[in-house]
Amino acid sequence: MLFDALAPSSALQLIGFADVDAFRPIESMEDARSIPLDVSNFAAARAVVSLPACRIIVMKSFARILDAAYRMPGGMVILSMTDDLQANANGMDLDARFFVVLRGNEECHFVEPQTNHYAMIIFSPGLKDRGWFDHADDLRAYVANRPALLHTRQLLLDILRTASVQPFLFETTEAAAHLQEGLLLALDDLFRIEPPSHRSASVQADRSAKLVQRIDDYVAAYPTAPIYTADLAGEFGVSIRTLGGAVSQVRGMSLHQYIRLKRLWATRARLLKGGGATVATCARAQGFHHLGEFAAAYRATFHEAPSDTLARGRQTRFSAD
Repeated sequence: MLFDALAPSSALQLIGFADVDAFRPIESMEDARSIPLDVSNFAAARAVVSLPACRIIVMKSFARILDAAYRMPGGMVILSMTDDLQANANGMDLDARFFVVLRGNEECHFVEPQTNHYAMIIFSPGLKDRGWFDHADDLRAYVANRPALLHTRQLLLDILRTASVQPFLFETTEAAAHLQEGLLLALDDLFRIEPPSHRSASVQADRSAKLVQRIDDYVAAYPTAPIYTADLAGEFGVSIRTLGGAVSQVRGMSLHQYIRLKRLWATRARLLKGGGATVATCARAQGFHHLGEFAAAYRATFHEAPSDTLARGRQTRFSAD
């Protein structure tokens, strides 16, 4: 599909990932954390090209919950590379009509219910301001002009293909600058738009995202404690309906499902460390006290028994030693 016609070169970094553990190092370098929603069908790919004042990253993602702490002093644009994109960003439902922009710093929360193909264009702080980013430290979504979006997509594909088959062009400042200028002009056209929604909707989405962040902090602070919806709502001073609505809007699932999923992934991380841990101690450390129910939920999520994960973690640790 998108990556099939590409081959890595000195100008194009191209890598595929067959499982989430191979993908983790990329995320750790970029201060991002994913919870995959479909482990058995995991597949991801990434292509990276650098131009004089920007970096292009084209991703084949996977069904996941994604938290990312973006630090983008020069700004960033994210746009779909296909017409079937489905995502939620900070509580805002997005499809292929939208593109997302940020300049500055922002804690962002995404849900991707399916595999998506999209491009991230990250700009150098030294790039001359073109009037694209009206608001600092605020992720914003815009509805793109369709012809401008298609033109930008095509230019990105052309740049990737050129980097694949003619990498020597990127060694010449003049040629690389020419490719970049075409992309910047296309983005100028893309930014001739209006915000998609009323400010009140944006404010509500922001409140929901902040509430979910408080839930994440609470779960991390009390990993073994049972969590009851009424108690959590009282702790945050909101209604149960508000609490559940925030999680549904930002994470796309119920509060119970979300907390259980986070704790399952935390348990998996402990199992993969191997060492002298047991399945029972790892499970109880994350609040799972009924081991039969835990084992069933674990197998349903990861398609393997927790003991298999622990054995693999011990084997990896032994090999490293």
